[in-house]
Parts: sequence; C-alpha cells; structure tokens
Amino acid sequence: MSPSTKFDVVVAGAGVFGSWTANFLQRAGKRVLLLDAYAPGNSRASSGGESRIIRMGYGADEIYTRWSMRSLPLWLELQERIGATIFHRTGVLWLAPAGNEYLTQTLATYEKTGVTFERLSSADIARKYPQIAVDSDVFGALEPHSGSLMARRAVEHVAADAVKRGAEYRAEFVETPAGRGRLESLRTRNGENFAADTFVFACGSWLPKVFPGLLGDLIFPTRQEVFFFGLPAGDLRFSPSALPTFIDHISEFYGMPDLEGRGIKVACDEHGPRVDPDTQERLASPEKVAEARNYLATRFPALKNAPLVESRVCQYENTSSGDFLVDRHPDFDNVWIAGGGSGHGFKHGPALGEYVAERITKGGGVEPRFSLALKKTVQSRAIY
Repeated sequence: MSPSTKFDVVVAGAGVFGSWTANFLQRAGKRVLLLDAYAPGNSRASSGGESRIIRMGYGADEIYTRWSMRSLPLWLELQERIGATIFHRTGVLWLAPAGNEYLTQTLATYEKTGVTFERLSSADIARKYPQIAVDSDVFGALEPHSGSLMARRAVEHVAADAVKRGAEYRAEFVETPAGRGRLESLRTRNGENFAADTFVFACGSWLPKVFPGLLGDLIFPTRQEVFFFGLPAGDLRFSPSALPTFIDHISEFYGMPDLEGRGIKVACDEHGPRVDPDTQERLASPEKVAEARNYLATRFPALKNAPLVESRVCQYENTSSGDFLVDRHPDFDNVWIAGGGSGHGFKHGPALGEYVAERITKGGGVEPRFSLALKKTVQSRAIY
C-alpha cells in the first residue's frame, strides 16, 4: 500500500481499546485502518486469554461504574448481532471483611447510580453458596446482572465487526513517530507508510516501546498468572448456574465458575514484576501455583486437591494510579493515546472506544483523570 493511500484514522493496536475505537469510528463514517503487530486477542496481549470480569462495583469511583453500565449493553448488542456467546451472566459476588470501606462505598455507588444488587451477610452467603467457605465476619454483595466476558473471542469479533462495517485491518508493527506538530503518516517495521488525518495509539503494554521517551516511565506492564482447576466429574456446584464470578477483597483473589468446561478460574490481583510483553516466558511459576492452591483450599474446601488443568501468564498494563490514559500526544496535534487498562480495563472497551471516537469526531475536553499530566513515575494504585 503506497503512502498516497490516506485514511481518516489509523488505529494502532487491535486489543479491546483499539478494536472498539476503530469500530465506533467506522460507525461514524470514518475510513479506518486498524493495525496490530500480532492479531486481535493474541496470546501476548493484555486483551488475550479466555475470560474477563464485567462488574459495576468500583468503590466510590462512579465514573467507572457508569462506564461499566454503558459497556454491558454494548457487549450484549454485539453478542446478539454476531450470534456467538461472548458474555455469561453468572452474577458477580463481592466478598469483604465486615465494615470494609471499599465495599461499603461500592454499595453507596450502586444506590446512587441505580445498579441492581443484593447485600449478603455471611449467613446469606453460606445458605446461597454452601460451596464457598466464609468466616462469620464476612459480608458480601451480589450483582445479579453482571458476569464474565470471553475475552479473546470477544476482541476477535469486535475487530471483525469493524472490518465488516468497512474498516481495513493489517498485521503491522508500528514505529515510533518522529517530529512534532502534525503527524502525516505512520511507518511500520515492514517499511509501509500509512497516511491519515488522525492517529490513535492503543498499543497496551507496547506503549512504552512505541513512545519510550514519553511513556517509558509512566506505563508499567506487570506479570500476572492465572489458573484453571479441574472439577470432580459430574459436580455442578461450580458451574455458572450455581457459582457466580467472584471478587475476594479478603485475599485479593478473583475468579470465575466453570465457564465452557475450562474449570474454575482463580488469580491473584496483586501486581507482579515488570515484564516485556514480547519476550517474557509464559510458564506459570511453582510459587504462584502453590499460592492459588492455598486460596482454593481455603475458599472452596471441596477443591482442595483439584488438579491444575490450565495456566496462563499474561500482563497488566498499569498506570501509576490505575486510571486510564486517554489524551492527546503532547508533541502532535492529531495523535491520541488510549491505554492504561491497569487490569480492570477490558470490560470498559465499548465505553472507551465510544469516548475516543467522539473526541475525534465531535471534539470536547478530556476527562482530567485520564490525562497524561496526572500519570506518575511511581505506582500508587488507587483503582481496583
């Protein structure tokens, strides 16, 4: 493709942020080119893997609750249109110690925003979910309409839907733009040049590589290990109809029921060491396997000796606070950066894509919390 071929918008990165941005831009009548170094939902990407949680609870952070509320209907609309399952309505169960400030704030935000929920005492949890072991000082909240998204499959469909609407897709690794003022074209590692009026970089964990001077110290890709444990034959206590997706603020673990026969999923939400998404080995560590087994034995005693049937090593792409990064590049008038998913961003893909597309097509200011100016060089996580 020659440099004279010009698009309205080039979106670099076909993860959940980039694919939804391209999708909404194409809906708005723009001529869009979507690029990715590997493929939508690939195994190196933070948007890859089998499943992600979509929940409304965010403590007092109402902005993310409202974005989740906006995103779920858009995921459901896509599911209906493509005729493939990308969402399982399992419900989402929160567990926390009595008096936990975060969950207390979450309940207040539910009430303010109109989220349907059920508050549960430890006795309620034991009655509804006897397969879960909780102490008497635990309380919980159930979001009955929330659940789990099939991540890799969902991203593939979002990108394919954009292409079906008229967008173009190319497998290309982009180079760091040079110069200042206005970017005229984007060069790839294969020597291609793509001209456009506007450029969006939604490169996830590759953002520090694409913009090392700007983002090298502001985006933190961290190693995260995820485990699937096998269930006893014929045991339905851990199926989606019996066990909700869960977020455990007692232990910082989260997980999902036996979705599509993969086994029960458990993972620790603590940030791991910094990694390179291109080169990190994707083999689970014995230490993290043991940690997951200990959690499983404590919270789900019937699975104490369950076999590990699958493991996955991925990465979060964190900002200092966990807030998203959606802002113009300070050196280019027509370049946008969209990233900082920080381990909680997948669910928000539709809302974020819509937001970026509207900034490009209609203008408007940037949410201060998403601004580049507020991103720091030291991590101090505030969003969970």
